[in-house]
Amino acid sequence: MNSDSKKLKYITKPIFDDIKLFEEEFRNALHSEVRMINMVGKYIIRHKGKHIRPILTILASRLCGQPTVNSYKAAAMIELLHVATLIHDDVVDDAKKRRGFPSVNRMWKNKVAVLMGDFIFSKTLINMIGLKDFSALELIASTAEKLASGEILQIEKTLTKSMNEEIYFDMIYKKTASLISTSCELGAITSTGDTKDREAMINYGTKLGMAFQVKDDLFDILGNEKKTGKDMGADVKKNMMTLPLIHAFTKTSKIESNRLKKILSTKNKTRVDLNHLKEIIDRVGGFSYAKEKIVEYNEQALDAISPYPNSPYKQSMVDLIAFNTHRTG
Repeated sequence: MNSDSKKLKYITKPIFDDIKLFEEEFRNALHSEVRMINMVGKYIIRHKGKHIRPILTILASRLCGQPTVNSYKAAAMIELLHVATLIHDDVVDDAKKRRGFPSVNRMWKNKVAVLMGDFIFSKTLINMIGLKDFSALELIASTAEKLASGEILQIEKTLTKSMNEEIYFDMIYKKTASLISTSCELGAITSTGDTKDREAMINYGTKLGMAFQVKDDLFDILGNEKKTGKDMGADVKKNMMTLPLIHAFTKTSKIESNRLKKILSTKNKTRVDLNHLKEIIDRVGGFSYAKEKIVEYNEQALDAISPYPNSPYKQSMVDLIAFNTHRTG
């Protein structure tokens, strides 16, 4: 068990029994009469992620009140939606690894991967109807739209080379923070349904989600492939503009800016190219700037839950902010 898993196990100790109920809902949702679907489903469960989003749904429901059956159903649905988007993203990105293991598209080729992503998304829709809560249905539907539009926005701005900081923050809100925000808000909807609780959970989830994506941006350039379990430099290799790089372009001289553009335009980037890129970004403060943004979002997330009385659940949500800052993958 790596250090991230150990920390997360400690953080989730107060909701150990709740997680078991979520996992049962998740396994049941992935089951099918089709043998291949079950085979791929078992592979996904065996190489599961950290389950940050369903953990947040459960913690939020505990912080705001008491979880209900719908809280566990919502947690499973959020993870289904997340997994479906990851499978489709890996096809689009031609990713070879996910969580340190071959991606679904690598194991079963693109056709099966796309159809499996569609199957899981359809299971999300079935779970949504099972909630029988219009506000939850509306929230999840709008979130699914944001996830897709965020990914398309990133591709569009990469093709037109028109990404800037304002667009970047809008993009990462849509493609990452919106789902984390929804995970937290669903915890409030399925426990108290109180407007103040919903607003607090939206704020906490959004700020944590923004920090989460900026941290992933740092991993893309600075991370260790063995620790993160992801293809290193994947975004840079596809000329995706992440925050450290966007900031670097605003601080470099014309000569260095041209060097950055030359590296980015190189079709098959080598480790030497990536190291040179890293050196320029570091020298002009791109990495420091991204880290400062994480701290800023962390403080805003903490402020969002500060009115709640101290409890093991609130402490776990505080600890998750620190967990994201220091995680290695």
